Amino acid sequence: MTSPQKFLPYGRQSIDADDVAAVARALQSDYLTTGPGVGRFEQAFAEAVGARYAVASNSGTAALHLACIAIGLAPGDAVIVPTLTFLATANAARFCGAEVIFADVDPESGRLTAAHLEAALARAGSTAKSARVKAVLPVHLNGHCADMVAIRALTEARGLRVIEDACHALGGRHRAGNDSMAPVGACALSDLACFSLHPVKTMTTGEGGVTTTNDAEQYRLMQLYRSHGMSRDPATFRHADLAFGPDGQPNPWYYEMQALGWNYRITDFACALGESQLGKLPGFIARRRELAAHYDRQLTPLAPVLKTVPGQAGDDPALHLYAVLIDFAAIGKSRAQVMAELKALGIGTMVHYLPVHQQPYYRERYGRQDLPGADSYYARQLSIPLYPDMTEADVTRVVDGLRRCLG
Repeated sequence: MTSPQKFLPYGRQSIDADDVAAVARALQSDYLTTGPGVGRFEQAFAEAVGARYAVASNSGTAALHLACIAIGLAPGDAVIVPTLTFLATANAARFCGAEVIFADVDPESGRLTAAHLEAALARAGSTAKSARVKAVLPVHLNGHCADMVAIRALTEARGLRVIEDACHALGGRHRAGNDSMAPVGACALSDLACFSLHPVKTMTTGEGGVTTTNDAEQYRLMQLYRSHGMSRDPATFRHADLAFGPDGQPNPWYYEMQALGWNYRITDFACALGESQLGKLPGFIARRRELAAHYDRQLTPLAPVLKTVPGQAGDDPALHLYAVLIDFAAIGKSRAQVMAELKALGIGTMVHYLPVHQQPYYRERYGRQDLPGADSYYARQLSIPLYPDMTEADVTRVVDGLRRCLG
C-alpha cells in the first residue's frame, strides 16, 4: 500500500532551527513588544533593499496605510489603484478618507501600465467624487514589477506621488532608467515602498509589514502614527508645563499624543524572526528562481491552453507567486473543477485576485465599472505551488497534475 503524497500548498513559510532559536532568545529577553529588536530589524531591512529608512509594522496593510499617511493623504484627495490587487491597496487610501480610482491592467500580466494609468487619470473627474488625484499605487503583482520607469515619467509630469505596493516583490530588482537597476524598496522611482511579511511571502515575521523611504520627514511621521500618534521625545513636546519639572528636566512618565494614530506596533520576537529570515533571503530568492525556471520549461508544452504570466522586460524579479493563465472554456471545465481535481491530487492552488472594483463595498461606492483587462486576467488566473522547501520533483508533480486536469 502506497503512502499518500504530501500536500503542496500554493505557498508557505520556510522556518528552520535558527529561526526558532532567534525567537526563543527574544522571548527570554527583557522586551516582548517594541524594544531594540525592532530597530535592529528595521536597519537591516533598509540596508537589504537599499533604502535610507524602514518602518516595521504589524501587517502589510499597516505598511500601506502608514505610507498613505506619510504623503498626507486626506479627504478631498484621490489615488489611482490597479484593480488587480489585494483589498489592502485600496483600503489604505480609504482609511485616510481619500477616494479610489481603479485602473485597468494588462490582461496578460495583470499589472498597471503607463497607458492604463493615463486612462484612469482621464476619467478621474467622473469617478472620484470631485477629489483631486494625489498619488498612484502601482502593484508589483506576483513579484513581477510594474513598469516603474514609464509610470514615474507620467507621475512626475502630473505632479503625483508614488507608493509602490511591493508586498509581493521583496528581493527583486527593476529598471531605474539610464541602463541602471534598483532593488525593489530602494524607492529609486517612488516616494515609498510597502512590503508584507505574511507567512506565504518571500520571508516572514509571522504577520508584519515594512515601509521604506528615503525621506526623513516621512520616516518621522510613520514612526509617530505607528504608535497612537504618541511621542516620548522631549524635543517634540508641546506642553512644557506638563512635560518638564521645576528643574527643567522632562518628567520621566510623560508622553504626548500629538496626532490621532494607530496601534501598528510590531513585537520584538516577530522582528527577531524577521532578522533571522532576512539573513536567508538571498537563498530563498535563489531557490524560488530555480523552481520558477523548472516551471517555465515544463509548462511550455501546455500552451496555448495554459500560459505563464510574463514579467517586465529588463527586470530581475523575485517571485512570490507562480501564476498561470488557463483557458477554462477550451478544456470544458470550470476553474473550481480544476482546483478541486488538483486538490484531490494533493496540490493546492489559489486565485489572485478578484478585481477590487468588483467588491460590494467599492461597487456600492463607485458603481459598476468596465475594466476588461482585469476581468480577463482574473477569469483565467491560477496560482500554483511555489516556496523554497519544494523540490524539482514537486514541480514535476504539479505540472503532471495540471496536464491530467487540462486533458
